[in-house]
Amino acid sequence: MGTPELISSRSPRVIAARRLAKRSFRVKERRFIAEGPQAVREAIEHRSAGEPTLLELFATVEAAERHAEIVGAARAAGVRFHLASDEVIADLSQTVTPQGLIGVCRFLDSPFEEILAARPKLVAVLAHVRDPGNAGTVLRCADAAGADAVVLTDASVDLYNPKSVRASVGSLFHLPVAVGVPVEQAVHGLRGAGARILAADGAGERDLDAELDEGTMGGPSAWIFGNEAWGLPEETRALADAVVRVPIHGKAESLNLATAAAVCLYASARAQRASGGCRSVTSS
Repeated sequence: MGTPELISSRSPRVIAARRLAKRSFRVKERRFIAEGPQAVREAIEHRSAGEPTLLELFATVEAAERHAEIVGAARAAGVRFHLASDEVIADLSQTVTPQGLIGVCRFLDSPFEEILAARPKLVAVLAHVRDPGNAGTVLRCADAAGADAVVLTDASVDLYNPKSVRASVGSLFHLPVAVGVPVEQAVHGLRGAGARILAADGAGERDLDAELDEGTMGGPSAWIFGNEAWGLPEETRALADAVVRVPIHGKAESLNLATAAAVCLYASARAQRASGGCRSVTSS
């Protein structure tokens, strides 16, 4: 494989990748942008429906030299590779300081039915979450806590928004994610698969500490997390088996969405480990 020439900003490949900044084009092409070495590295190893997830890679000369192992792995996997100028990468990037690597990936979300068939022990459901950074960070927290899946309801942000992808820091490629699932369908499906439905809400009548002390969290659980600004609607809270608040022991007014999600998911993971129902979240 020889060294490719720098690709032009007028190339159809660059124009097609640039269009993926818009959701309508992402949906039409079923492709999205993964930016930076961590995301690209994960995308190279990931397969969706048996097919390689990473389809195309753009890199500056400096980034290709600095991350030669990533570029080599991509080219060995048959990924179409383009050397690009700093200007082209900046045009494709959604960040102020691009890291020099831009990957074009195929959509990788999983059918909700497949997630249910696997009888998941721990699931994060994002209902009415509109901020892409929050969505990506909660996905990262779910991955770190050892969750089996994440579900984004039809009222939530686009999973493939560049901010969501960046905020997941590669976790998007680690666990099954279903998208566009109506919240009622998500709740009924997960309950039917054996999960207890817990809605995280600062005004919840149940206290997370009490749930842990009473030993009610050792079984399969699905946590519903809502919009950071206005929480979960009453009709969504009514679907849950329990509405649980994270106790505030200090003077903080509240926790942000991602922090609260991390606390809740790790609490469930710890309780499941204690009861032998879940793998250790600290195992390598």
